[in-house]
Amino acid sequence: MMTLTAGEIALLVGGDLHCDPDLLVSKAPVFDSRLATPGCFFLALQGELNDGHDFVADAYRLGSVFSLTTRIIDGPCIIVKDVVHALSTIAGFVRGKLTNLTVIGITGSQGKTSTKDLMAHMLGAVGPTVAPLGSFNNELGLPLTLLMCDDRTKFCILEMGARHKGDIAHLCEIARPNIGVVLAVGTAHFGEFGSQLAIAQTKSELIQSLDEKGIAILGTYDEFTPEMAKLHSGPVLTFGEKNNVDVRATDIEMREGRPHFDLVTSAGRDAVGMRLIGAHQVSNALAVAAVGTALSLPIELIASSLSTAEISSKWRMELSEVDELLIINDSYNANPASMAAALRTLILFAQERGGRAWAFLGKMHELGESGASASADIGTLASEIGIDHLVVIDSPEYGTGVGPMQFHHVATIQEATKFVTYFEPGDVVLVKASRAERFELLATEIAERWLSRIGKLE
Repeated sequence: MMTLTAGEIALLVGGDLHCDPDLLVSKAPVFDSRLATPGCFFLALQGELNDGHDFVADAYRLGSVFSLTTRIIDGPCIIVKDVVHALSTIAGFVRGKLTNLTVIGITGSQGKTSTKDLMAHMLGAVGPTVAPLGSFNNELGLPLTLLMCDDRTKFCILEMGARHKGDIAHLCEIARPNIGVVLAVGTAHFGEFGSQLAIAQTKSELIQSLDEKGIAILGTYDEFTPEMAKLHSGPVLTFGEKNNVDVRATDIEMREGRPHFDLVTSAGRDAVGMRLIGAHQVSNALAVAAVGTALSLPIELIASSLSTAEISSKWRMELSEVDELLIINDSYNANPASMAAALRTLILFAQERGGRAWAFLGKMHELGESGASASADIGTLASEIGIDHLVVIDSPEYGTGVGPMQFHHVATIQEATKFVTYFEPGDVVLVKASRAERFELLATEIAERWLSRIGKLE
């Protein structure tokens, strides 16, 4: 973080200063007191279960210089009306001072975090790069990520999520992106926005925020995203698998569940063999390649980065080989597009290994009125592509199954683990649901029960 004094911060946020104004802050703030380090400051946030004001002493003991609070505390603090709003003000100020920083904003209905991880790997080879940990994509996570930058940082990658119209516009006011990437407009959060058009209008706020020197990077995987080019007067690059785009993939093959393709740009053609799992990673890779192209990076560097990158965020198509049982843990989130992609990946692995495909699926949240039909479509797809066993947990909306697929309904995660009894060496298991369902626990339980069954659990 760019070094600031407590006095400067108090002046910026219009807060009441209750500490030495000359105290120096040199590290980004934290809202978890356990993560405090010397030189940071602490955000006393009011949560549903905990009040950050109860933890300011813990943060101070670990090195926090002061706390940003909404009331007086026993310790150094700056009192503000709204801690998150004050944080955004500080981040916006720092962004304005870092004139040599290139900020890349990423939005889309799916793929933001995987794209961020791929991009961080590529840009990290070019210069100091800051990217969010996990999926920090809201009014708290984005400014925290931005404040990790200092005058040495060359690139800052920011995910931008939205639950309401205007959310992305607000994030862009803070971040002032130089490059805006829209991956695709899907049906995630359909229940909050009401229509795919409304989702598209919200995603387009990123493109509308760019000045005439800014670069828009647009996917071509839906009807809405390419149309956003009309909202920008500056350079536009498109990516996809059609012949009429600026950055494309051709000769796509899947080997051991991983995409291999030729990357084609204005600079030429080069081969990419990804380590990431799933055909859906091709579009994420192309978005990253388009950013690299916009920054005039050599195509050889772009292709090699895409070929060597690994996803650093948890529970996203994580592969675990557990004594001849392959578990695909994709439990971080779920929407119809990512669910379909995960099922197709499951089939690829099962075919290559000669085992059966087991899909353990839970609820897809935030789909609104379309949720029932979208879930039923996933149940039908599972049967059509050849899933052997579909186990749905507390989710009758997936239907009853058709064809030869074995369809199983259970009420709880614990009940679902009974199917481990029927697993055979070589089988492949997919575990996927929306984050709130906590299916990472199911993945762990399946692994432990399998090891116990074959007598290898220590």
